[in-house]
Amino acid sequence: MSLLLLPPKPPPTFSPFTVATSSITLKPLPSFKPPRCTPNSTLSISVSPPTTDTNATTTPKKVLLPIGFGTEEMEAVILIHVLRRAGAHVTVASVEPQLQIEAAGGTKLVADTSISDCSNQIFDLIVLPGGMPGSARLRDCDVLRRITCKQAEENRLYGAINAAPAVTLLPWGLLKRRKITCHPAFFDKLPTFWAVKTNIQVSKGLTTSRGPGTAYMFALTLAEQLFGESVAREVAEFLLMRTSGDNVSKKEFNEIEWSVDHHSPSVLIPIAHGSEEIEVVTLIDILRRAKANVIVASVEKTLGVMASQGTKIVADKLLSDVQESAHDLIILPGGTAGTQRLSKSRILKKLLKEQNSAGRIYGAVCSSPAILHKHGLLKDKKATAHPSILDKLKDGAVNDAVVVIDGKLITSEGLASITDFALAIVSKLFGNGRARCVAEGLVFEYPKK
Repeated sequence: MSLLLLPPKPPPTFSPFTVATSSITLKPLPSFKPPRCTPNSTLSISVSPPTTDTNATTTPKKVLLPIGFGTEEMEAVILIHVLRRAGAHVTVASVEPQLQIEAAGGTKLVADTSISDCSNQIFDLIVLPGGMPGSARLRDCDVLRRITCKQAEENRLYGAINAAPAVTLLPWGLLKRRKITCHPAFFDKLPTFWAVKTNIQVSKGLTTSRGPGTAYMFALTLAEQLFGESVAREVAEFLLMRTSGDNVSKKEFNEIEWSVDHHSPSVLIPIAHGSEEIEVVTLIDILRRAKANVIVASVEKTLGVMASQGTKIVADKLLSDVQESAHDLIILPGGTAGTQRLSKSRILKKLLKEQNSAGRIYGAVCSSPAILHKHGLLKDKKATAHPSILDKLKDGAVNDAVVVIDGKLITSEGLASITDFALAIVSKLFGNGRARCVAEGLVFEYPKK
């Protein structure tokens, strides 16, 4: 299948947001075989969703995604990203008194609206991310309970992942006579007869899944139910989703040990308007699970940034406030618009140059290896990137691996491979045992080798 996506639009101009005020027969998606993209592919990074039919364009499917303190950020953001890219109008609603919430891994997200503003709306899908205590916060929200119970009574789609099936939907009585799955840590809470140990389970309008490591397939399953198989396939191809038959390749050149002098590694992740939210949030979540000290720094004039698919992320600091600090690792997320804005930051250029000259670790994913190339930081190095820019890396480009490590440089093609990338960093910093432990908590199949 040849896929040509629209060129990226510039990031939206917005004033700094003030977070304080403000039964289905489904062909299983694991059978997906989207073609792998090659460096000659016409695929380019875009913030536009795949084209759907005229009716879907004029009357978009409406999705409600509630969040609260302790929501699992990877699940929330992957769902938002995939469903918006498929063409859905996703409303992110806070069940808290304020719009800004701190997710389970410490990521600060800002909802679009309050759950109380959604009480009289009709949604094509309501989907609950997991996480603790996020799932309990959703459970205890009476407005959300009434909305979701009405959704089920009127036979409209709803879903939940991770702890949410057991912690949220079960007390609401919304699992009756439906096969369900959830995170292994909560599996014993499910009704024994109806519990199924599978990554994705669809039963009578309810779709459930297990954790962050299964969130992509969970989101694509929901996209297929809303828009059909062809749209779900397009999104899977755009995300560079691999199939179970693919060999996930990590290649390492000039292998050396990443030593950080026995302290908790300091990791700097710069972000900008248009940065790819699934890459940003996955890096934050996985590295913090591994006990790295992650600092998210905005290159904008405000802490709040609007990511590529409209997710609002609040950075920990401005980049200008951390420019005098040394970091064990600097990682650049992708996203075409975000990469362009990162590349214009003089402070970031200075930090990257210092990182290289001091012999410290740095890396980039998706389109952002182009920044390293621009600043001469890929000279005599092997690297990979998103297929649309891979040829710009010239002689050092590696096109048969999703993660490439060369000494103290690490790069990845990004998007759906970001989990492999983040776990590769954990393995280099902390050892393979910790990486495997983190992967188990994500319900992500960690490579045997």
